[in-house]
Amino acid sequence: MNYRTRNALTALAVLLTAGSLWAHHSFTAVFDLSKEFTLAGTLTRVDCRNPHIQIFVEAKGDDGNVQAWVIEGMAPNAFRGRNVGKSNFEEAIGRTVNVEAVRARDGSLYGLMRQITFPDGKSVRLLLRIGPD
Repeated sequence: MNYRTRNALTALAVLLTAGSLWAHHSFTAVFDLSKEFTLAGTLTRVDCRNPHIQIFVEAKGDDGNVQAWVIEGMAPNAFRGRNVGKSNFEEAIGRTVNVEAVRARDGSLYGLMRQITFPDGKSVRLLLRIGPD
């Protein structure tokens, strides 16, 4: 393989990778930022791993039935930078948390976390700057 072909293939690989990374971080494709909601419910599970933390919350819906929500947060490092670690989430399992989030565009029980308040009163706000100012 000659030098030009190798450089062209490398450039193509970089462009393809950059496109998929951009798509992965396009929150506005998945979430409707105008549909904010607050949820109070029992934290049942947490996945504290990259690229994003996910929490699982059971809360009563408007009809009184329990709904199982999945709320996506930022990367674990974003929480650690605000003095919230995996232990904060694990200690809250089985207890009530309050979550402010935005709703998924498809109307499912899926949201993007803006703020979480733990049972001990500790709260962390994740200021999301998404889209143009």
